[in-house]
Amino acid sequence: MDTLNLYRDTIEKVLREYANIPYSYGEIEEYLIIDSERNHFLLLDVGWQQKRRVHGCLTHIQIIDGKVWIQRDGIEDGIANDLVNAGIPKSQIVLGFHPPAVRHHTEFAVK
Repeated sequence: MDTLNLYRDTIEKVLREYANIPYSYGEIEEYLIIDSERNHFLLLDVGWQQKRRVHGCLTHIQIIDGKVWIQRDGIEDGIANDLVNAGIPKSQIVLGFHPPAVRHHTEFAVK
């Protein structure tokens, strides 16, 4: 399996695990949205928490030029280490939600 398809499958597997975790409060569902053609992976929260509408992107991951870019990470402990544990090297993961000047302080790729 080539690297691109390996990364796609790994990201989908990790995000699907999160999508299957039920919320302990409110009537909130998680939706996994995948655009394989453009390599976008989103985990969305949709529903109600008491009288408040919940609708937003929990996590957004892209594959850009062969690297996995985490554009938004709303996972409590972060999604990056889950991706590493699933087999994607830290050197291939960019924490896109950090400013470029900060990324070199992380253990992950700069760009």
